[in-house]
Amino acid sequence: MLVGDFVELGVRPGTVLLVHSSLSSLGWVCGGPVAVVRALDEVLGPEGTLVVPTHSGGLSDPTGWVAPPVPQPWWEPIRDTMPAFDPHLTPTRMMGAIADCVLRRPGTLRSAHPQVSFAAHGPQAEDVTAGHVLDHRLGEGSPLARLYDHDATVLLLGVGHDRNTSLHLAEYRSDWPGKSTETVGAPVVVDGERRWVTFEDVDLDESDFPAIGAGFVAAHGDQVRAGEVGHAVALLVRQRALVDFAVEWMPGHRRGAAR
Repeated sequence: MLVGDFVELGVRPGTVLLVHSSLSSLGWVCGGPVAVVRALDEVLGPEGTLVVPTHSGGLSDPTGWVAPPVPQPWWEPIRDTMPAFDPHLTPTRMMGAIADCVLRRPGTLRSAHPQVSFAAHGPQAEDVTAGHVLDHRLGEGSPLARLYDHDATVLLLGVGHDRNTSLHLAEYRSDWPGKSTETVGAPVVVDGERRWVTFEDVDLDESDFPAIGAGFVAAHGDQVRAGEVGHAVALLVRQRALVDFAVEWMPGHRRGAAR
């Protein structure tokens, strides 16, 4: 059933496919996330590449924690002792069971960013995940830009554009009133030693991503396929067209940070 639903939606063999997903939205699935991943494998075929976000946002500066916050006396000890990012050991945070399943597969590669890594499995996995830089973590030195280069497709499986990380790439490529940067910190391994490092990034804001997605559908409906996979509402979107649209959309609609 899953294979048929993915084919009906428009997933094609040989595609480089970035999947954002909610397993529970599909209803009960015999085999759970393993069945979903195997179905995607069957549809993509040996020439396709499956990509998922494997973010680990907990590896961040405790000064910004709000769920829950921690007392100020804890901040420095946390920075001093938090284990460094390890692509094989560090778990994902709030990415879902399907992403976790892909990450555990033999042969899967994971990019090296301590907070916003991506995992990929397939012929283009190395190209997608290599060289993920610390600064501007979802910009030109990230897997999102490599997916753009490959003219990838985004599958939103039971989730909306608020979970569509490709729109962050547009934030780096666009300018709008109030665009700003921030200093971000995380524990990483440098020359074989654990270190707390800081790096510069755009102050990202996904609050208007649903509006961008709706605008894209209205303007470029031919670049979007909508349907159902199991009980989940699913959207299949050409990433390059969506990012290009968002780059043009942001200057005319954003009015400073929408926090």
